[in-house]
Amino acid sequence: MIKILFVCHGNICRSTMCESVMTYLVQESGLDSCIEINSAATSREEIGNPPHYGTVNKLREKHIPVIPHRATQMTRGDYDYYDYLIGMDSANIRNMTRIAGGDSEGKIYKLLPIAGISRDVADPWYTGDFQETYEDVMVGCEALLRLLVEKHFS
Repeated sequence: MIKILFVCHGNICRSTMCESVMTYLVQESGLDSCIEINSAATSREEIGNPPHYGTVNKLREKHIPVIPHRATQMTRGDYDYYDYLIGMDSANIRNMTRIAGGDSEGKIYKLLPIAGISRDVADPWYTGDFQETYEDVMVGCEALLRLLVEKHFS
């Protein structure tokens, strides 16, 4: 079982969108019995809150089932449990590394560089542009799935 944790600042926009998109892609590929997917925040600001309505609306528009979720904060134990901890931006990566006490096993990644794109995933909390975020998330999740298939399932 490959375990993935998507992480953003509040766990209501980008990381929850990734959780739903990746779950959908993994199910479509028939690997849902082999890959576990979850999401978390680096902050405590939104703990207990559901996904942002903009995330929910965009996923529904794209016919991607929304995974029921309440925001939680990443813990040091998550570093031990998950195989891949995927942050959305450079600030997330710094905070994830701090929470984990380092990245000695090389498990922390930023999403878009997996797809060969050096920038951060657009943050709709600030931009209000959930379409741009969705496009970033889809490109990143598709690249992550290709990487997983090549590395673990071929």
